[in-house]
Amino acid sequence: MWQVRRVEETGSTNVDVAELARSGAAEGTAVVAGYQRTGRGRLDRTWEAPPGSSLAVSFLLRPRDVPVERWPWLPLLVGVAAVDAVVGLTGVGAKLKWPNDVLVDERKLAGILVERVDTPQGAAAVAGIGLNVTQRRDQLPPTATSLFLEGAAGIQPAEMLEALGDRLAERYAEWHDHRGDPAAGIAPAYRQRCATLGRQVRVEFPGSDAAEGVAADIDDTGRLVLQTGTERRVIGAGDIVHLRPV
Repeated sequence: MWQVRRVEETGSTNVDVAELARSGAAEGTAVVAGYQRTGRGRLDRTWEAPPGSSLAVSFLLRPRDVPVERWPWLPLLVGVAAVDAVVGLTGVGAKLKWPNDVLVDERKLAGILVERVDTPQGAAAVAGIGLNVTQRRDQLPPTATSLFLEGAAGIQPAEMLEALGDRLAERYAEWHDHRGDPAAGIAPAYRQRCATLGRQVRVEFPGSDAAEGVAADIDDTGRLVLQTGTERRVIGAGDIVHLRPV
């Protein structure tokens, strides 16, 4: 389903695809960059990798037949597709930290940013993924890892792109066919791949606020349900720190 545009270098593939979306690009348009200068993650964090060492790609989605209240599942869906692509292609045991960081043994392998874009043809979504492929230890922070470091030394970004595109197309088609109903497939798939559920966690909010509790569940809109003593708190956004299993 993807029409891939390849560029050697860009500021942000998400920005590029958003501009294409506003210009009328069709669903399935994708931009992949050999080097991304100012990649962005959740909470406006920047992301950068040495040229040619990672997969930096953004996909344009136009889920017109899905009620807008179900669109918050898209970031989780992309996370599931990324985990399935990594496991299927490399055998590396990737999992998700809510909402969609891809981890291997608590080190970050990939980050995902899904953004809504208003266009003359209606609202669209841009799904961006930055996945570490060939970086060595000295090219990454201590909290990150790459496929190379996890034993998949022969994998290149182009192979990872093909696997990711296939898995994302499958998950998106299923979700779209069920008009975004999470119970029809994506919610159970996400719960199976989420390393956060069942953990004692700390949720750090913008500013200095934080909350601790057990990550008990994912609700019908993809939000994290935090059990804090006798109360349940629904978390829509925040940084998750895994503390220990319960």
